[in-house]
This record gives sequence, structure tokens and C-alpha cells, in this order.
Amino acid sequence: MAIAEIIKYEGTNDTFVWKHPAEDFNTNSQLIVHETQEAILFLNGQALDLFGSGRYTLHTQNIPLLRHVVNLPTHGESPFHCEVYFVNKAEQMAIRWGTDSKVQYVEPTYGFPLSIGARGEMSLKAVDTKQLLVKLVGTEKELSQERIVSYFRAFLMTKIKSYIAQTIKSQSINIFEIDEHLMDFSDELKERLSADFLDYGVSLERFFVTTIVKPDGEPLYEQFKSLHYKKYADVAEAQLRQQVGIIDQQTEAQKIVIESQAMAQKRSIEGYSYEKERMFDVAEKAAANEGSGSFSSMGIGLGMMTGLGSSVGTMVNGAIQQTMAQSGTQKETYCENCGTMLCGEAAFCDNCGAERAIKQQCVCGFVFERAGNFCPKCGRKRETVQ
Repeated sequence: MAIAEIIKYEGTNDTFVWKHPAEDFNTNSQLIVHETQEAILFLNGQALDLFGSGRYTLHTQNIPLLRHVVNLPTHGESPFHCEVYFVNKAEQMAIRWGTDSKVQYVEPTYGFPLSIGARGEMSLKAVDTKQLLVKLVGTEKELSQERIVSYFRAFLMTKIKSYIAQTIKSQSINIFEIDEHLMDFSDELKERLSADFLDYGVSLERFFVTTIVKPDGEPLYEQFKSLHYKKYADVAEAQLRQQVGIIDQQTEAQKIVIESQAMAQKRSIEGYSYEKERMFDVAEKAAANEGSGSFSSMGIGLGMMTGLGSSVGTMVNGAIQQTMAQSGTQKETYCENCGTMLCGEAAFCDNCGAERAIKQQCVCGFVFERAGNFCPKCGRKRETVQ
């Protein structure tokens, strides 16, 4: 044996506790502890000193030059037993767990018997080195992730299965919608399990229920599964149809609004309103009324046209003139001798027998329509020009 040993951690990252193989080492041996570790020295079966990160010189009763003499009565084995355990203080993640049997219960929504399981991951961290060694490790040389899960399996399985079954029943959680509650399961189970881990110097840092194992393939489960998804498919289809109908109604309403806005903009550019446009329509229909014989038969009142302005008035006058021309009732003519109104095609007056004169015209240009002494336009005494 060397005069002094170098004692340092040589285990793996997924190990919680690792015992250094060197035992009964000589005094003045060097202990090296990394930042994420703690080391504890056992001397003569007792846990004495706890060492954080750094380098330390260990003092034992094993003296290099004398130990052979001292060990003679014990057949060369040192009566001053010493050993070092290293504890990994880093948080160890992705530690898998799973229920060893399925939970039996009656599905609350459809009322059929069901069995499910659960699995997930958790992360653990050693927080009390001495308690972990004394209560859980004992004299074992190593404590791995797999081993620590096996130690905690009993209360893991009991509490997980009991909690999931109670929660599903109390909250009436549908088996086909249970995945929506995984985060709630995870938080509640972490709270319930933390105290059990702390009793052994281990902190349950994180706990996740990642999967609820359903009885896929079982005939009864598959029948209710088909029924459930068909029901929700029908509801989704009805909602979609309703949404499409609303969209169609909105689209039709939007089209009406857009067309109205476009027509209003057109009227604004062309300088007339909706009322004027309606008057245009009336005037146009009056002009097309070929069977009319007088103003009264045209179906319009001249007073109705007064508010339309000059543009509409011009159009109405044109329509009236056109109607009068088509009906053969253009301006009346009178006899120059007696003033009797003449028929449209008459060559002689049917009252006095005078020949129908050619229309006379005033010097101002006004054409006389009936007999008289003065021009109704300029007021001059009639001095006609043929």
C-alpha cells in the first residue's frame, strides 16, 4: 500500500452515492471533492466529517511505518477502519417511472369498467447527505437512479394509482379527454410525494405524468371510443355548418353595403341624389308613354319636377316635347280673323270661313300664335313680317 492515497470521485453522472474502493488508507491521504459533490468520512463505523468542494488532508490512525506491526494481531487487517462516500448533489433528470399494474375503476361519463396505467419522468436531488447514507444506502457501494426508484416504488405506486382513480371519479373526467389533465395530475402528485422523498434526504424537484396508458384494443373500450368521437364529430359538423351560414349571410350583407356605397359615390361624382335619380326614371317613363294625349295622362305632376334643378327640368321639357310630338297635340293655332282655335289639319276656319294664314312674326322675332293688337313679347303694336 502506498504511503498516502489520492481519494476522488470516479463514479458516473447518473449515480447518487458512490463509495471509494480504498479503505483503511493511511493518514495524510488526500481527499478531492468536486463542486457538485459532498464527501463524508466514516471512521471506525461512525460518520465523522462532511466535506464540501476542495482538497483535504485526512488524518487516520493508520501510520504507514507502524501499520504492519499494529495489524499483526488482526492478521494484517487494520483495526482502524476508515472509508469515504461521495454523494452527487446535482439534480438528476429524466428518471423514468411507471405503474406496475393498472388502476381499475368505472368510467364516470359512460359507466363502463376500465383499467388504466400511468408513466412519466421525474428529477431528484440529494439534499441531506448523512440522512441519505444512514437511512437508504447503508453499507452498499453504490446508489444508482434505477436503484433509488426501486426503493421508492412502493409508495410511488400506491399514491399515484390511488390519486388518479380518486381524481377521475371526483371530477368526472372523461377517459377520452384525460390527457387534458396531465399537468394537474403532475402538480398534485409532486406535492403528495415530496414529503416521502425528503424523509430519506432526497428532494423531488420535478414530477411529470406524461402518459395515461389506456386499454387500446379492448372491444368494450373501442366501442365507447367510436361512440364518443362520433358524437363530437357531429357537434363539430353542426358548428361548422352554422359558421358557414353566418359567413354567407355576412358576405351577402357586405355585398349590399359595398354596392350601396359605390352607387352613392357615383351619384356624388355626377352631382345628383337618389331623389333626383328617381325623377329621372319618372321623366324617362313619361317620354316612353306613347299613348298619352295630354299632360294629365302622362302620370306626372309638373309641380313634382320643380325641385330637380335645371338639369332635370331640361330633361323633363325634352320628354314633354317628345310626348307631344308623338301624340300629335303640339301647340294650338287660332284663326287670325275671329280667334277661333283651329283644328290641326284645317285649311279654313270652321267659324268664319277665313283662310288659315301663315303664322305671322313680330319684328322682335316672336311668332304670333293667335289674333291680337300687340306683341306679347316686346309690347309693340303689331307690325308683322311674313
